[in-house]
Amino acid sequence: MEYDGSDFCGWQKQKLGNSIQGVLEEAIFSLDLMGQIKVVAAGRTDAGVHASAQVVHFDSCGFIPSDRWTSALNGRLPVTIRVRDAALRPSNWHACHSAIFRKYRYTIYNARSNNLFVAKWSWHKYQYRLDEKLMNIAAKGLLGMHDFTAFQKLGSNRANAITTIQDIKVTRDCDFLTLEIQASGFLYGMVRLLVGQLIAIGEHRLSLESFERRWKAKLRHEVKESAPANGLCLIAVGYKDQIFSEKVSLDSFPGFKLKTADPPPFP
Repeated sequence: MEYDGSDFCGWQKQKLGNSIQGVLEEAIFSLDLMGQIKVVAAGRTDAGVHASAQVVHFDSCGFIPSDRWTSALNGRLPVTIRVRDAALRPSNWHACHSAIFRKYRYTIYNARSNNLFVAKWSWHKYQYRLDEKLMNIAAKGLLGMHDFTAFQKLGSNRANAITTIQDIKVTRDCDFLTLEIQASGFLYGMVRLLVGQLIAIGEHRLSLESFERRWKAKLRHEVKESAPANGLCLIAVGYKDQIFSEKVSLDSFPGFKLKTADPPPFP
């Protein structure tokens, strides 16, 4: 499924606020009527974070064939939430625990002038032209299994902060920078805290040495800048077996592109 997270309090259902989970469960219940419905997601996105390839599972009475769920749910969901496909899975399959990776993309609009049409999906950084080469060097140093306590927000209930970053890169296309990061799992607030640090490196406010010292020494108190939610999107979830068609599984979040970069010079 995919969703625009702008007007939601996040994936997880809460007492106050409109959540993706809550809206989806209501739609499923209206079709299945099996009592209490609970949907489980591959990743719990925060308030304002988007998803183009979220995967969820739920238990059904089986009255509706799997190939009918997509159209049935989309007829009951708001236009900001779309189901792309549905498949029947064995009872021991789990959207979260069966996943072998998740992949996020963070989009930065690095131009002096504002752009109304990308503001909802990116972080506008206009003070300096970011040094994407330096940012990429810092990012590549995170590859592998490490303790990423420095990039975990307070309030997490995880037993530890160890996870494996499988792939990470920072690229520029004219005025757009993107961070794509794939990992076995993500900590609470991890990507947004990491982007905040990489921005500081790209603006030459934080050295590569200081950045490495911070995360290797788990100096969470020194990691104070968190990127806004609107630039972040969950673009892929991987499993050992191919559940959906390649067309459905491919990232549907559009990449932004400009013909020319913003002409005014940066300092």
